[in-house]
Amino acid sequence: MNAYNEALEYLYGRLPMFTRVGASAYKTDLHNTIALLDQLNNPQHTFKTIHVAGTNGKGSTSHMLAAILQQAGYKTGLYTSPHLLDFRERIRINGQVAPEDFVVDFTNKMRPYIESISPSFFELTVAMAFNYFSQEQVDIAIVEVGLGGRLDSTNVITPELSLITNISFDHKHILGDTLPLIASEKAGIIKAGVPVVISETQPEIAYVFRDKAAEMGAPLHFADQEWMVDGSAIVSNHLELTLLDTRQGKMYDVRLDLSGQYQEKNVMGVLSAVKLLQQQGWHITWEHISAALSHVRKLTGLRGRWEVVNEHPLTVMDVGHNEAGIREVVQQLEHVNYQRLHIVTGFVKDKEVESVLPLFPDTATYYFCRAQIPRAMDEVELAQLAMAKGLQGRAYESVQAALQAARQHAKPEDMILVCGSFFIVAEAM
Repeated sequence: MNAYNEALEYLYGRLPMFTRVGASAYKTDLHNTIALLDQLNNPQHTFKTIHVAGTNGKGSTSHMLAAILQQAGYKTGLYTSPHLLDFRERIRINGQVAPEDFVVDFTNKMRPYIESISPSFFELTVAMAFNYFSQEQVDIAIVEVGLGGRLDSTNVITPELSLITNISFDHKHILGDTLPLIASEKAGIIKAGVPVVISETQPEIAYVFRDKAAEMGAPLHFADQEWMVDGSAIVSNHLELTLLDTRQGKMYDVRLDLSGQYQEKNVMGVLSAVKLLQQQGWHITWEHISAALSHVRKLTGLRGRWEVVNEHPLTVMDVGHNEAGIREVVQQLEHVNYQRLHIVTGFVKDKEVESVLPLFPDTATYYFCRAQIPRAMDEVELAQLAMAKGLQGRAYESVQAALQAARQHAKPEDMILVCGSFFIVAEAM
């Protein structure tokens, strides 16, 4: 075993990891993060940042912003979570993952503090990312919130701007069981005097952001009140949009290499954020924006967002995993031509599976499975719940077995969709 794998084994084994074990790994204060960053001389204060929160869309939004700043010539850090295939996907500069040597050296250097502070996996990776961005002297880093906002480990930065994508039900047992409660946790990233963009106006919670922004003296922008989608089409795995800048009355054409129709909301948030950056003196032209949005995957390494991995049968992987995410994925199916639909899916135990299952089409054939993590929901239990909701299919012990069965049953003109959790998609890849 090489030094990198040994370092990862130590981190996975020693630190409680939310993605594997759930709520027991979530810390309800910033104490550990602050202590770790103090040991590193507070690297988070040595570079500029943009902070991105929200229930769905924050990953895509973060990657789009990173692509644009990168295209504009800025050395751009990007911190996201969780990863799909390699831990280092969480920490990138200009699309390149952090080197294995850095992860090994950082882990070895921090071992005494890990032993004494006992941070969570996420707390340590945040400190690792900030240390790397500081060491490499990035011009700016896009920092995606892990969970919530107010108490998230990333909430130790004072960014150039904050961006909140959308609010829906997820992690109710931690963030609250009403949309206003969840929104107030996300609004916790709003800082004094720092502009904030809200991608989507949701009437039932808009007041939460207005109140928090007013309290903090933070200029507030609702992106979907500044932009309007005038035309939308999916052409050869690209989303082609015509957008109206409602303030200036100008039309813009955008070709996005992420083909999910749900990206419309995210794009508007990104464009409002870029407009604020331009006002702050960042040199970003429309040419930079246009070129970046058409090559987000290539520039940043983004994967798993309505990602087409095969044409016959059409095979799509999407990390949609909560009520709003699955609703968007199912709506996207309406734009696709196929004969029969095969869905490979599984969930983690703490998701509101009972409210998600009725969103799925009852005409599809299902392949229920579980990812190889302790937090995964039992595939037989999932199949029974699904069948009670009118969904027909079989349970499979692994993602690979489920995917193999779907491929055997699917004809060339059929479609296979893999969704339900990051971990299902990761193992399918």
